[in-house]
Amino acid sequence: MEAVITQALDMLKTYGPFILYALAYALLIIIVGKFITGIITGFVRKMMVRTKIDETLTRFVCSLVRIILLTFVYIAAINQLGINTTSLIVILSAAGLAVGLALQGSLANFSSGVMLILFRPFKTGDFVEASGISGTVEEISIFSTLFKTGDNKAVIVPNSNITGGNIVNYSAKNTRRIDMVFGIGYGDDLKQAKELLMKIVTADERVLKDPEPVVALSELADSSVNFVVRPWVNASDYWGVKCDVTEKVKLTFDERGISIPYPQTDVHIHQTKEN
Repeated sequence: MEAVITQALDMLKTYGPFILYALAYALLIIIVGKFITGIITGFVRKMMVRTKIDETLTRFVCSLVRIILLTFVYIAAINQLGINTTSLIVILSAAGLAVGLALQGSLANFSSGVMLILFRPFKTGDFVEASGISGTVEEISIFSTLFKTGDNKAVIVPNSNITGGNIVNYSAKNTRRIDMVFGIGYGDDLKQAKELLMKIVTADERVLKDPEPVVALSELADSSVNFVVRPWVNASDYWGVKCDVTEKVKLTFDERGISIPYPQTDVHIHQTKEN
């Protein structure tokens, strides 16, 4: 037993200073590495805040940068202790690959979320049609987007589904054009109908003067003569003006005796005399 203790003391005297030096140097690497990591992470945060990048993405990117830098710091510290880190790096790479394969869908949603936050095809509060959903955007997160539909339902849509298709942002512009079609009968007064349509549109104070509203004959259809009516309004007035104008056209046409035909088929019966 005494021989073992003596041998241990001898080894400690021989290698002790090197071990202490390695531990101290590894500890120094960790301290300095954390300090530098904090500086770099803070710099990244300041740059992202200065460029007005979304706070959710800013937090995520800063956390990711911090984790990556600290990983390199700890690997360097472990390597200073004389431990071979090659196998550790291989294990971490394999684990990262396995996690990446397992989370393909989540990674796709993440990358799509980054695109939505960076390029901003829409923002919170916009009325948007995307991935078959029409509604007001309530929240844009890294992995999904929350919509509120017109009937007050909350719909959570994965971001990859949104960026994978067309996005229609009805709130992107301050003004919108209303496209309406009204038909009259072939026996009705064409000029009178056109004048009435223009008066109805221009009488609404919500209709913009510039661009001017358009009323034009567009089609000689099978059962009707069709006019296109295209007034410009503020985006917030779209549905109100469309509904009010449609109602006013029906009431006015009824008062003036102008018919609004519907598809119908005339059947003519011919009688023949038998010999």
